[in-house]
Amino acid sequence: MGKDVIIALDFPNKAETMAFLSKFEGKKPWVKVGMELFYAEGPDIVRELKEKGFSVFLDLKLHDIPNTVKSAMRSLANLGADMVNLHASGTKPMMEAAIEGLTRPDGTRPILLAVTQLTSTSEEVMKRDLLIDHPIAEVVTSYAKTAQEAGLDGVVCSPLEVTQVKEACGKSFFTVTPGIRFADGDVGDQKRVTTPADANKNGSDYIVVGRPITRAEDPVAAYNRCVAEFVTE
Repeated sequence: MGKDVIIALDFPNKAETMAFLSKFEGKKPWVKVGMELFYAEGPDIVRELKEKGFSVFLDLKLHDIPNTVKSAMRSLANLGADMVNLHASGTKPMMEAAIEGLTRPDGTRPILLAVTQLTSTSEEVMKRDLLIDHPIAEVVTSYAKTAQEAGLDGVVCSPLEVTQVKEACGKSFFTVTPGIRFADGDVGDQKRVTTPADANKNGSDYIVVGRPITRAEDPVAAYNRCVAEFVTE
């Protein structure tokens, strides 16, 4: 799978989601369904997007005891999502249980990613609120190595940590990176951000882009700009 741009569908309901996607005539970009949309519309929103031909990253960030995550992943495996995730801080046994639950009887499963540290978390906040005293890049890389040992396909991290993750886990280990903003855009509530072009240089495999596309005056033009900067430059 090559580099690609994933649009975060951070909308409150199906109607707004489909109205937004209707602007992309003839295009079927990767899309991300997060908690807001999934909790509002339920599993059927994933099924409908798949029926319409979209590749779907189901971003629910599971984090619970291993048996609960295993059972939840078994349910998610049947939705047809192409990519799902969980929190790396749930530990290796939880991640191993997730793979077991996610793997279908025929041996296939969606791409499974571990969320390392959210891009809204600064190193200062991580130390103060989570009592983690190591540098954030070191923490992210450690989480990535544990995820790889558990059999996962990659991690969600900021573009700033991609280089270290690739060095530790190899180039084939996926890095999916939110925290993407245009050079002339507003960073909003994100702390560890880069441009699409810099994410490309750092080695990101996928970038997740929400507001710079969904709130743009011309979302299709903004999406095309992301693709141009990230995939083709």
